[in-house]
Amino acid sequence: MKTDALRHPREYDMDDDDDKSGSRPPTVMPADLSALSISELEDGIRRLEAEIARLKAGIAAKRDVRGGADALFRFKPKDE
Repeated sequence: MKTDALRHPREYDMDDDDDKSGSRPPTVMPADLSALSISELEDGIRRLEAEIARLKAGIAAKRDVRGGADALFRFKPKDE
């Protein structure tokens, strides 16, 4: 296991193939940031920004699917 302060406590140096869920725990920064270097803090920011972008993409994808489903199942009354 790496001693990288930016790694999640449950994230181990195992093959990614072992992760059946396909998801990884988000980066967790330690409560005491004074022990981290500027480089480690900047890396933590980059990782968190990447995670935010990934989450926003997931939301957009779900909204697209929902919009398609809404359009498909929208009730349209017949003209009388």
